[in-house]
Amino acid sequence: MLQPGDTAPPFELPDADLEVVALEQFIGRSAVVLYFYPKDDTPGCTIEAVEFSERLDDFEKAGATVLGVSRDDVESHGCFRDRHGLAVRLLSDVDLDAARAYGVTQEKAVAGTDGVQRTRTAVQRSTFLVDRDGIVRAALYGVGARGHAAEMLERVRQLPKR
Repeated sequence: MLQPGDTAPPFELPDADLEVVALEQFIGRSAVVLYFYPKDDTPGCTIEAVEFSERLDDFEKAGATVLGVSRDDVESHGCFRDRHGLAVRLLSDVDLDAARAYGVTQEKAVAGTDGVQRTRTAVQRSTFLVDRDGIVRAALYGVGARGHAAEMLERVRQLPKR
């Protein structure tokens, strides 16, 4: 698990418009609120994405970029964005490379349709605040969806100004 003070792991992931987004694009330019969520169009994930989208201007004024990441593909992200009018940029991590680097994956036992227990990798709802220097300033694992965007906005506002 990442801790405040760690260097944020680099990533390069496509967004819903097939543009590749890399953490290095923001180093020296803005802080990054990087939130990982389990799945597009589920109730909690929709609440979280809508709340981040509603506050996107405030995040930008405070000097931060907000990026949402899940294992859904870019097509699913595009539909999710368009269906709910989301403004936040959604990144696709189908292979879970970024999720593993940030320590947000967990193995879960699930029963198959045949009744046999299997293990699958799930993404734990988690958020990271990365400053302009690429340093993790907050690493929050297992967060709740409702009200989380407002909490993160306050954390961004507490970052030292440049």
